[in-house]
Amino acid sequence: MAKAETKPGKEREKGKEERKEGNKEPEAAKGLSIKKDEEFGEWFSQLIIKAELIEYTDVSGCYVFRPNSYFIWEQVQQYMNKRFQPLGVKNCYFPLFIPEHLLLKEQKHVEGFVPEVAWVTHSGKTPLKERLAVRPTSETIMYETYKKWIRSHRDLPLLLNQWNNVVRWEFKNPVPFIRSREFLWQEGHTAHASREDALSEVFTILNIYEDTYRECYAVAGIKGQKTEAEKFPGAEMTTTFEVFVPSGKSLQGCTSHLLGQNFAKAFDITFTDEKEQQQYIWQNSWGFSTRTIGATIMMHSDDKGVVFTPRIAPTQVAIVPILFEKVRDEILKKANELKDELKQAGLRVVLDDRNHTPGSKFYEWELKGVPFRIELGPRDLEKQECVVVRRDTGKKESLKLKDVKKRLPALMEQMHQDLFAKSQEVQKKESVHVKNFVDLKKGVEERKLIFADWCGHAECEQRITNETPAKILCLPFQDNDPAQGTTPTTGDCSVCGKKGLVVALVARSY
Repeated sequence: MAKAETKPGKEREKGKEERKEGNKEPEAAKGLSIKKDEEFGEWFSQLIIKAELIEYTDVSGCYVFRPNSYFIWEQVQQYMNKRFQPLGVKNCYFPLFIPEHLLLKEQKHVEGFVPEVAWVTHSGKTPLKERLAVRPTSETIMYETYKKWIRSHRDLPLLLNQWNNVVRWEFKNPVPFIRSREFLWQEGHTAHASREDALSEVFTILNIYEDTYRECYAVAGIKGQKTEAEKFPGAEMTTTFEVFVPSGKSLQGCTSHLLGQNFAKAFDITFTDEKEQQQYIWQNSWGFSTRTIGATIMMHSDDKGVVFTPRIAPTQVAIVPILFEKVRDEILKKANELKDELKQAGLRVVLDDRNHTPGSKFYEWELKGVPFRIELGPRDLEKQECVVVRRDTGKKESLKLKDVKKRLPALMEQMHQDLFAKSQEVQKKESVHVKNFVDLKKGVEERKLIFADWCGHAECEQRITNETPAKILCLPFQDNDPAQGTTPTTGDCSVCGKKGLVVALVARSY
């Protein structure tokens, strides 16, 4: 397990200086100077800069998503849109700015977000008549419009989603991807005629989120329900997918909320049911952000650089010809033919024919997380073969050139499944079930993922928060299935020793 993180930021200034030097060899040839299991935070900060995923700006907590990371977000968008559309969810866009009077309509919601809200107060030098909040989330501005659109049960369900950015300004220690002041996400906001329909969708979306982690990122996690203290402001219930990463911390990977009728009553959103009776609608909201990119980087990457599963990697294959003057043209010709063949097969391929040493090229593509490297030298050409190298394991395999196109998809699929299994193993290996508070504190100290019997009382939850650097992440669902409800326990509470009610998931968190 990695040591505790140091504060990010040192790598930012160092990276700026290195980029000014104009090195002849690729910057990646220098590799990483910090190991993952020694200084996790500095390793992460260095990695995302050198792998060309993030660039810092002069606004703390606001980052440039470089093409390598934004491509991943586009792949996730495509996957999720394909899962949302069969449900009847349609994409839309609502404004970035929210008038203060709308934000104040739902007091519980406002109380939860006020410390994080950034405000627009002036137009040039002229004060605005009313402050405008920069979107921390879109419930209030969307629901003012829903009131205009919903009149009858025939208008339900209303299922809308938007891909956008939000701004939350409260925290003091931003980390790219993980905790930033501006981030990208999707936020779904739906309205239903009954609680049953709304609750069913909450679980459906949570399962889609889990599928997205597995199918796009090869990352495992735990689904559960947030406690009253941790649920979304104004919601009746919040469900979550928690990802435990090798730093010894958990990431809240996404959330799906049953809002109930709280917002409907605040915004007076009613409909006429089939019996001609006026009813308040039932609402949900759900979100999945670019934090998920940070989760896959933290989970899979190593001391050589990023490890991306082939499904999301901006470049899936890097062809590196080993060039000698006598056969240079022949090798390049064959390498180009292979590149064209793989591209026609739908793979994302680059041919690295730069005038750098093969070693420096290997280091660069390893650093950037390219899943497979193909080496083609004079001896390979004589045999009509090439060497295929897998990024995560370093395993090499000699293939006939005529077989590469057919063999690579199977290798890619195997790599994805192996990475997912590795993620499951991290979670399993670092999990402990504790029976008392001494063992709970020991588990927190050792940076474990803790399953603890809990009585359900807020005082015991608060004691965990007060006396350790951890908290209750969620109440895990039985067999990771939301339909089965939270996991009951027959044991005594790990905090107070009284009769237990449910199993709680406890860990340090980002």
